[in-house]
Amino acid sequence: MRKLLVTMLLLPLFMMAQTNEGLIFENVMLTVNPEKIVEFEAGIAAHNKKFHSSGPYGARVYNILNGTNAGKYMLNMGPCTWSTIDARPSGKDHSDDNNKNISKYLMPEVRVNYMKMHPELSNFSKDFEIKKLSVFMIDVKRFKEQDFMEKVLKKVVKVYKEKMPEQIYGVYSNEMNNMDGMDFGWVDFFENSSWLAQEDKFVQYFEEVHGAGSFPGFLADVEATTHGDQVEIWEVRNDLSGLGPQVKAAERQ
Repeated sequence: MRKLLVTMLLLPLFMMAQTNEGLIFENVMLTVNPEKIVEFEAGIAAHNKKFHSSGPYGARVYNILNGTNAGKYMLNMGPCTWSTIDARPSGKDHSDDNNKNISKYLMPEVRVNYMKMHPELSNFSKDFEIKKLSVFMIDVKRFKEQDFMEKVLKKVVKVYKEKMPEQIYGVYSNEMNNMDGMDFGWVDFFENSSWLAQEDKFVQYFEEVHGAGSFPGFLADVEATTHGDQVEIWEVRNDLSGLGPQVKAAERQ
């Protein structure tokens, strides 16, 4: 029994050690003092253009448009790797600029996540410009990660690949254990809000791909492997970002 408990506790660390050289993104959610938004936006725009305008430490800023985090900002840096992240800008000039022009306008609550991208499950088959994101976050039950991947996620990927091959999307997993309901992320990239009004044919597509009557079994697998999910819409702020909106497919492979 003692060996079993030790194995259960160390399993997440073993999994992390096996996957730590994938491409990762650092997501920093920022809550700004509402009386200092103008000053914050001027400061983070200048900071990103000076220190985070290219390469693996390039950064984009998004407005979160809905849900409990509506009104907050998401700072996204990457993609980079764990081997390269220590070389990020961190000198005195960077720290002084951050403290003087960004941090002093923030509220104390800050949330940071490191999300690993899964190119083999994603579709970055063409270059595109980032405009809006539908960020679908999934809370996976403890020790159900593998079942979720095989019985849920890979089946959804197969539907997208066969029925929606033009849709650009990314699949991500949280590199750190958390209790925030943010274990896996599915991000759809779209140009304008009319995309949200398109007819949802997922159930029809699912049964065309996996067989008639297969969807109820899929829902049972979702219920067995997850606690729940949430969706946020993010809109890129090119004026606050160091990187431009262009995304090269080769950068996501």
